[in-house]
Amino acid sequence: MQDTQNNHRLQGHLLGAFSVLVWGTTFVSTKVLLRTFSPIEIMIARFALGFLALLIVGHGLMRPQKKWHEALFAAAGLTGVTLYFLMENIALTYISASLVGVIVAAAPLFTALIAAAFLKEKLSIWFFCGFVCAMTGITLVSLAGVSELHFSPVGALLTVGAALVWGVYSVLIRVLGHMGYQTVPLTCRIFGYGFLFLLIPTAIGLPAGIAAWGTPVHLANLLFLGLLASATCFVTWNRAVFLLGPVRTSVYIYASPVITIIASALILHETMTPVMWVGTALALGGLMLSEKKTKKS
Repeated sequence: MQDTQNNHRLQGHLLGAFSVLVWGTTFVSTKVLLRTFSPIEIMIARFALGFLALLIVGHGLMRPQKKWHEALFAAAGLTGVTLYFLMENIALTYISASLVGVIVAAAPLFTALIAAAFLKEKLSIWFFCGFVCAMTGITLVSLAGVSELHFSPVGALLTVGAALVWGVYSVLIRVLGHMGYQTVPLTCRIFGYGFLFLLIPTAIGLPAGIAAWGTPVHLANLLFLGLLASATCFVTWNRAVFLLGPVRTSVYIYASPVITIIASALILHETMTPVMWVGTALALGGLMLSEKKTKKS
């Protein structure tokens, strides 16, 4: 029994780390696509591709165990897909990919507070120590970005909103996991609702033509976002939440700024400063402190 629990914990940590590793580079990939496409276009294409992939892998769309569970699936699709990525992608039009990456790393605090309120999860001192350490690093990177990375209050507020709704999504996933749903069919149904909600903003029109997606750079970024970052990583993240809980899994988001900043420097050639490196180191320190809590639990 103990060996099984340890294996589940290890699996959860590996899946959470993998998801964040991939997601940390999506800011860069999205930034490349935003040069040609609108945020709505990117999201529609990304999640349509992800939904179709999960539909094939999951052998169709599952039915909920009870009718009222449909509301939970719809809420998860609205928060984890539609609102989160809409806010995040629009924020990328105001501020840099690096800055979006570090601000959204505040998501673990929102997740923890929501989980404590609705799931009665206990939060130890190590979680808050880790959060303070990580947020110190995030603040350093943000301050460095104000003078060099086109800071915008609108973009920052949108990113904070994205972090908040992600916390709601993580708790909803934990609730659905306790109901016995399998990860792939669950994620597929969530994507279905997220895609439906995304169709509402399309009433304003889509400026770019379909042919533009056929260029190699656009197609490569779409496949990366749709198949790996969406279909695959949502499954691995949701599974990690099943195994570890929303709070323990969410601390991996602290590593996202490190991945985003390195990817932004290599691909987008965004400015790196010593202060930003110190900030990312503190973000990793916050992750380690939070993990100290999990090891003692």
